[in-house]
Amino acid sequence: MSPARTRLLAAALSAGTLLLAGCSGTSGTSSASHDSVDYALPANFTPNWILPIGTAAHLNTNNISIANTLWEPLVAYDGSTGRIAWNKAGSVATAADFAADGKSVRITLGDRHWSDGKPVTSRDVEFWFNLIKADKARWAGYSPGKAPDNWTSFKAEDARHFTLAFDRAYNSQWMLANELSSITPLPQHAWDRTGSSTRVSDADRTPAGARQVWAYLNNAAKNIAGYEKDALWRTISGPYALRSFSTTGKVVLTANRAYDGGEKPGIATVNLLPFTTADAEKNALRSGTLDYGYIEATDLDQKERFTAQGYSVKPWSGWAVTYMPYNFNNPGMGAVFRQLYARQAVQRSIDQTGLAKVIFNGTAVPSYGPVPQGQASGFVSPVQRRNPYPFSTSAARALLTKHGWREQDGVMTCADPGTGPAQCGAGVAKGTEFAMRVLAQSGSAVTDNMMSAIQSSLAKTGIKFSIRTAPVNSVLSQTPQCTAGQPVCTWQLSFFGTAGSWYFPAFPTGDSLFQSKGGSNFGSYSDPDVDHLVSRSTTSSSTRAIQDYSAALARDLPVIWLPEPVYQISVVRGGLGGFSQDSLANFHPAQWKWSS
Repeated sequence: MSPARTRLLAAALSAGTLLLAGCSGTSGTSSASHDSVDYALPANFTPNWILPIGTAAHLNTNNISIANTLWEPLVAYDGSTGRIAWNKAGSVATAADFAADGKSVRITLGDRHWSDGKPVTSRDVEFWFNLIKADKARWAGYSPGKAPDNWTSFKAEDARHFTLAFDRAYNSQWMLANELSSITPLPQHAWDRTGSSTRVSDADRTPAGARQVWAYLNNAAKNIAGYEKDALWRTISGPYALRSFSTTGKVVLTANRAYDGGEKPGIATVNLLPFTTADAEKNALRSGTLDYGYIEATDLDQKERFTAQGYSVKPWSGWAVTYMPYNFNNPGMGAVFRQLYARQAVQRSIDQTGLAKVIFNGTAVPSYGPVPQGQASGFVSPVQRRNPYPFSTSAARALLTKHGWREQDGVMTCADPGTGPAQCGAGVAKGTEFAMRVLAQSGSAVTDNMMSAIQSSLAKTGIKFSIRTAPVNSVLSQTPQCTAGQPVCTWQLSFFGTAGSWYFPAFPTGDSLFQSKGGSNFGSYSDPDVDHLVSRSTTSSSTRAIQDYSAALARDLPVIWLPEPVYQISVVRGGLGGFSQDSLANFHPAQWKWSS
């Protein structure tokens, strides 16, 4: 999951005027020897986390892809084969046998080894389980009632078999794709310690000890400059090892010679290259110094220029939704955001069809709810598909004036406070201006253009919209869940995903995003009825359950829904193949192969 891949996506997810010097690090030449590949990371999506347990401030999709390359997931559920499914070649587990009553699963591990020769065992999965159980609130994948709350016990049968028991019967496909896929076996023999000089122990087997272990690992992960020398990050199970990890975001991976899994790396060295702007990255493509890069939708008229250089141009579609979360706990505008009519007025001021056509050059589709609409599925409700709030700034103005707002100096202002049907609503004081500000992703012309278009459209409704930009990692860290009394709660709107704000697992449930206190529910949206719908969508095998959830959030507008673009428009050097672009927005360098 990521917004940024948040692909937190997260998230994800994708220019200024700087030229090639704006790149934070390139190799300077293409991979002519075919012993390496140069891959361009999205502009300002600087990798900043190595630990394969995500926190809310580190949901950058690239972090997840890098971690999965170093430490293979228990169940690699992805779209790397051309469809979203269990990729067993890239998984530690070889089988998941669910009990007939749906209340447990027995997992079989492959005959695998860590890079130091120690076997990967059930104890390594238990180690991950104990850390998450003890400190679940810091795990970005946590939502109350879901993993690990709904995992009632972990029982190791032997070194290669264990059973997870659940608190009730679940849809087995959902459990596999959305919960078991979040587990990453960790090297207990190397990581189960509470300090760099502390001897390896079973500290994780008590809650207090597990919290200390996780605190130690988290502190180590914050020291990006120390990744190369820290022995922690050398004990791996994946196809690649870490050669270097710059604080500016350049990451170099090298084939793990001890790897004994199913995705043998075909290229010895992978250079992951950061860029401060999309323009800098495009200049690198034009000069031929990249093997796998991207252009923005606004650059499609230059496609032939790249194909003439021997590149292919391939849209990378994503299983994602794009949105701007409201901060419902903001002390100034939170009361306004909590009024459904106000959110309706904002949504009706967003011309999604126009944005998709003009800003994204036709590569995005309008999106009206919490389920991805860029790819066909049975999860989207008729309510979401039909768009309950079509674009109309006149209708948006009427909604506000009907509820006690009057325009003053071009900005709608609450003139009639109170909770009556024609008043501004609970907590909205007289004289409150409908003035919103957003902290948005920097480094992308598409983002800049879309924010400007939204600003212009909202102004026609009488809503003031101011824009500030920052790198994605800063946007994520400055717009967390918060309470009104906290200094960090001054943010109002957040935008971190021109390439898709949130990339889902196979089942697009909203437990992390929109369930009360969900791990990635940045704006603190909360509705008991929605909580019930989210829970039902995970236990029922009927698509009706998730369609009901889709309809409810299309109507209730927990965020500002925006057009859903492709993740990126990839520009790939001829001869580089062997892979499908993963619609979950992860990249899988072990699958990359040079054919010529």
